[in-house]
Amino acid sequence: MQSSPAWPWVLTLALLAAADAPAQPSPPAAPAPLRTVEQVDLERYLGTWHEIARYPFRIQEQCARDTVAIYSAREDGAIGVLNRCLRADGSVFAAEGVAQVIDTQSKARLQVSFLPAWLRWLPVGRGDYWVIDLAPDYRYAVVGEPQRRYLWILARTPQLDAQTFRGITERLAAQGYDPARLVPSPGLALPR
Repeated sequence: MQSSPAWPWVLTLALLAAADAPAQPSPPAAPAPLRTVEQVDLERYLGTWHEIARYPFRIQEQCARDTVAIYSAREDGAIGVLNRCLRADGSVFAAEGVAQVIDTQSKARLQVSFLPAWLRWLPVGRGDYWVIDLAPDYRYAVVGEPQRRYLWILARTPQLDAQTFRGITERLAAQGYDPARLVPSPGLALPR
C-alpha cells in the first residue's frame, strides 16, 4: 500500500486554522502626504524668526527664553542657519547649521544639517525642513517634516495674535498634526 504525501493535509489544516484565527487589528492608517506651500521666496525668508510654539524637542529643553532662528544666504548657494536662545542663567545656547534646498521648484523643502562642517559630507545627520504654512507677507511661517514628529511656528515678531494662531492650528490639524502637542516657546504663552 502506497501512502499519499502529507503536505496537502498540512496545507489544508493550516488554511483552516488561519481562517479561524481572530483578525489582527490593522495598523493605523498613515497620514496623507504632508503638503508644503506652493512657493517660498528665499530672499524674503532670510532673516530673523522668533519661535512662537513647537512640538516638544529635547535639544531645546535648555532654552528659557528668546528662542530665534536666523537664516542667511551663503556664498555656496546654501542657507546658513543659526538657532539661538537664552538659558535660565542668561548664557546663550546656539546651534549652527546649513540648509540645502531639495525641491528647487517650490523651494519649500529643505534639509538641514547641524553636523560640524568636516562631517557634513556624510549621508546622515540631515533633517527635513519643510515650509508647510507661510503668510503672504512672510510675517509667520510653519515648519514641519513628513513624519509629523517635529513642528515649529515662527514669526517675525515675538508674538502672534490669537486669530492668526487659531488659523494656523486649524490648518495644522487638517495636515494631520495634533495642535494639543504644541508647547509655547519658553517665556511665551500661547495666543488664545
